[in-house]
Amino acid sequence: MLNLEPAARQVAEIVKGIGDGQLAGPTPCEYYSVGDLLDHFMGLTVAFRDAATKASMEPGYDSVPPDAPDNRPSAANLDPDWRNLLPQRLDDLAAAWQHPSAWQGMAQAGGVTMPAELMGLVATNELVVHGWDLAAATGQSFDADTANLQAAYEFAELSAQEGEAREGLFGPVIEIPADAPLLDRLLGLTGRNPGWTAK
Repeated sequence: MLNLEPAARQVAEIVKGIGDGQLAGPTPCEYYSVGDLLDHFMGLTVAFRDAATKASMEPGYDSVPPDAPDNRPSAANLDPDWRNLLPQRLDDLAAAWQHPSAWQGMAQAGGVTMPAELMGLVATNELVVHGWDLAAATGQSFDADTANLQAAYEFAELSAQEGEAREGLFGPVIEIPADAPLLDRLLGLTGRNPGWTAK
């Protein structure tokens, strides 16, 4: 088991520091504005919460991936109450993964089914990497919890070995020196430049 609460809490703090005037700004996540990425967070927090509780495995559950072509995250779809709703959803996500059962058996999110232990790593990666995206895009500091950062790196490292299978999940790997900080190496594995700044 891994405690997702530190990563979720950090994202919630970053969310508090985002001003309305920053929603249209670019992020390191190509093609996503700050508002788009917040809308993505609104969906992924529910998807990974339901993956932990196994609610998404129940018959009749709507498993349309949040990023399906006709349902891509968009600032235009961002709930007007996102400042209050997103921190609560982040809390709920972290709490759901505190239960041992969340890490057992199979889990489903976005229409994809995989071992629950791996799904937990995916959730952690989403929190850490997209948390950094938001922080970098809005000029905020980012200091990931060591355990969460390590778990996110493990998933990204596995994905980097998948070749074509990782397309659509991350951009092309950017080579980062082996002695660079772990966060920088994680970002490189997910196709991000650790030195990215909004232009």
